[in-house]
Amino acid sequence: MKKVIVLGAGMVGSAIAIDLAKDYDVTSADINPQNLSKLKKQKIKIVQSDLSDKKELSNLIKDYDLVIGAVPGFMGFKTLKTVIEAGKNIVDISFFGEDPFELDSLAKEKNVIAVVDCGVAPGLSNIILGYHNKRMKVDFFKCCIGGLPFKRTMPFQYKAPFSPVDVIEEYIRPARLRENGFEVVKEALSGSELIEVEKVGTLEAFNTDGLRSLLKTMMVPTMIEKTLRYPGHIDVIKTLKQAGFFSNQLMEIDGIKIKPVDLSAKLLFPLWKLEENEPEFTYMQIHIKGKEKGSKKEYLYKMFDRFDEETKTSSMARTTGYTCNAVADLILKGLYKRKGISPPEYLGEDENCFRKIRAYLEARNVVVKEV
Repeated sequence: MKKVIVLGAGMVGSAIAIDLAKDYDVTSADINPQNLSKLKKQKIKIVQSDLSDKKELSNLIKDYDLVIGAVPGFMGFKTLKTVIEAGKNIVDISFFGEDPFELDSLAKEKNVIAVVDCGVAPGLSNIILGYHNKRMKVDFFKCCIGGLPFKRTMPFQYKAPFSPVDVIEEYIRPARLRENGFEVVKEALSGSELIEVEKVGTLEAFNTDGLRSLLKTMMVPTMIEKTLRYPGHIDVIKTLKQAGFFSNQLMEIDGIKIKPVDLSAKLLFPLWKLEENEPEFTYMQIHIKGKEKGSKKEYLYKMFDRFDEETKTSSMARTTGYTCNAVADLILKGLYKRKGISPPEYLGEDENCFRKIRAYLEARNVVVKEV
C-alpha cells in the first residue's frame, strides 16, 4: 500500500488525512498535539513534529511515496522547497505568497511532481479554466468564491474555516487581475458588487489575489477573482485596515516590539473561530466566455457545498481537501506524471484528469454544476 504523509493536522489537513486513509497508508504530522489527538480514533498514524525545522522535516518524509502540504501560508514555500530537495512528490494547499515557479528547475532536477495551490480556489477553479482554455479561445474568466457560516453574528458576520493569519493576508495582499489583455493591480477589498446566491441570499464580492499562477499560464484577456462575504463585512475590515491593525511594521509598546497584524490575528481568532460542528457553506461561481469551434460560447459553473452532518466535516475542508486528494490519487496511481511545478490548470488540460477529479469529488458529494 502506498504511503502518504500529511504535513499539518488543522481543519483541512485532518479532513485530507481521514479521506486518504480509506485507500492509503496515511501519517499525519503536526507540532500541535491537540490537532493530532483528534485523529487518534482514525486509521491514521500520528507524529508530533516541528515542521519548520528543515532537518527534522527532511528526515520525517524520507520513507513516503507522496507528501501533502497543509501548513499555514507563511511556512508554505520553505516547506515545499525542503520536500522537493528531498526528492519527494508533493501536492500543496498552503497558498503561500512567493512564486512557486522559482522552484520549477529544482523540481525537474530532482525528478519531482509538485502540484501547488491545489484547493478549491485556487485549485478546482484553475482546473475548470485549464480544461476549457485547452478546447476553446477563452476571452473572459471570473471566479467568485467564499466560505461562510449560516449564522450571521455582528460585527464580522464571518467565521474563518482556516488560519486567521491567512484570511488577513487575503485582505491586505494587492489583487492582481487582467483586464483587456493588461495585468493590473488593485487594492484588496476593492471592486465591490452584490451577487444573489440561492439558499443564502445576497453576498458581496470584492477583489482578492486569487488568480496567482493563472496570470502566467493562461493568456486569457480578462481574468477576475473575487472573494464572497455577507454585505457589510468588508466595511468593518476596511476600517481595521485603515487604522493600521493589519500592518506588518514593528511598533514598540512599553518596550515591547510587536507587529499589529500579529496582535490582530490573536484577537480575531476567538471571534472568527467556528463553533464545534457549526453549519457553514462554500459557494463558488465560475463564468467563462469565448469562442468554441468558431461560435460564441459561455459556461457558468456553480458549486454549493455545506457542512457534512454525518462526518462532521466542514464544507471548506471538504471542497479544499478533497480536490487536493483527487489530485494526490492521480499521482499515486501514476495517472499524472508531469515533472516540475504544476499549477492545477495543467491537470485540467488533460481530459482524463479533469473527468477523474470531478468524479472523485462527486463520489464525496462535492458537485460542481454546469448551468
